[in-house]
Amino acid sequence: MKFLVTIGLALLLLTLESVVVQQLGLAISRIDVTVVLVAFLAMRATTLEGAISSFSVGYLLDLMSGQPTGLFTFLAVLTFLVGKLVVSLVEVRGRVAFVLFAMGADVGHGVLASFFTWLTTKEVGSASALLPGLPLQVTLTGVAAAFLYPLLRRFEASQDRTSSAGLLR
Repeated sequence: MKFLVTIGLALLLLTLESVVVQQLGLAISRIDVTVVLVAFLAMRATTLEGAISSFSVGYLLDLMSGQPTGLFTFLAVLTFLVGKLVVSLVEVRGRVAFVLFAMGADVGHGVLASFFTWLTTKEVGSASALLPGLPLQVTLTGVAAAFLYPLLRRFEASQDRTSSAGLLR
């Protein structure tokens, strides 16, 4: 996927996520669409393109979340790199495999976010309040991954067609 398409899609999905989470009244959980994007980038993008896109997606999440600046930027790039390693070891094809891959990435992302929040906050128990909502968050992220997979594949296919047509000219 191209960089600008990824950023535009991330902005759209983060906006939709914030509206849906607010309308559903989810106080301790969220739908982590950024992890779905980063997981797809780990499967399909080159290392440099995926790392830059993951950095940008994580930065957008930092801006919209209110958490300490740099936390989700770092975690998005780390999730991308670990996902790239996992994809090199395990075959991830199809919607079900992608959903499981995205859910696994979300577990790691959520646990690390809680850990680093615990390290950087002075309030007692603030980071441990995130962990009870993690199973619901992972489930909602899996549902979002199932719905987003065909859309992401379509964007990828349209980008491949335009780039290959340019090489033939």
